[in-house]
Amino acid sequence: MDRFLTADDLAKTLRRDVREGLEARPRTLPPKWFYDERGSALFEEITRLEEYYPTRREREILLARAPDIAAATGARTLLELGAGSGEKTRLLLDALRGTLRAYVPVDVSGDFLAESAARIAADHPRLSVRPVVADYEQHLHLLPSGERRLVAFLGGTVGNMPPAARIGFLAGLRATMGDEDALLLGADLVKDEERLVAAYDDDAGVTAEFNRNVLRVINRELEADFVPAAYEHVAVWNAAEEWIEMRLRSVRDQVVRVRGVDLEVAFDAGEEMRTEISAKFRRERLEAELGAAGLTLAEFWTDGAGDFSLCLARPTKNAPAPA
Repeated sequence: MDRFLTADDLAKTLRRDVREGLEARPRTLPPKWFYDERGSALFEEITRLEEYYPTRREREILLARAPDIAAATGARTLLELGAGSGEKTRLLLDALRGTLRAYVPVDVSGDFLAESAARIAADHPRLSVRPVVADYEQHLHLLPSGERRLVAFLGGTVGNMPPAARIGFLAGLRATMGDEDALLLGADLVKDEERLVAAYDDDAGVTAEFNRNVLRVINRELEADFVPAAYEHVAVWNAAEEWIEMRLRSVRDQVVRVRGVDLEVAFDAGEEMRTEISAKFRRERLEAELGAAGLTLAEFWTDGAGDFSLCLARPTKNAPAPA
């Protein structure tokens, strides 16, 4: 296993993100801090909820289109960003059996990554499985190269980045790609506001617990005294930006101490702190943003209901480097 991210690196990044986010107005926290062991388990539960369609819809597309993806790319190396459990990726691995030589899953959680990589290696004994512990937003230039790579970035995670950061990330990824490489990008699509909000505010309250879990992470890692029950989960559709915002709303006036960064923060009753954006896309926007990053949309697939999309993009030939 290659490691470009250590526990000390994560701790430093958490301290920086929490200080900057809690001192900002309005206050924010990055969504990547949801995912400790408890948060990951809660998210897996979310993916099984009736209201949360993205995981089911993306899997539907992969089931239908994995052979087309394999035929179009002939990939010898599959590099997956934010690999997680790798369950959906197995559909790609099976479809690519004829050409694939190496699988490189990338994630920030070394222990979890090692377990999932070992399971995949056992099921694919002829495949070279090389897990990498890294933050794909920081370490793209350090990730292994390979012959005819397919870079998979699934789950709609690209929507957690604001537009400028998203295009910058895609441009950084493009800079690492060879002419024969391809990007497989999962992106959720714009749809009815009621369905979108329901997907992030389920009746069972699982997403609310997932949202508040970021406070528990900060309490544990930075010696803070957040009271999670003193914050309401809020999910709203921002029509102007075409993204869902998840927020935590303080139910009363309260003061929180975060000893790990020597910070004291006063929250007014009703004050909201944004913990996630999840952008939803139209094909035209995806094509434009990929183009701005030096990538050309080659294929655009959706599920039968038109809820979710998989985009296959390739480096734009003879294009100037993105600004």
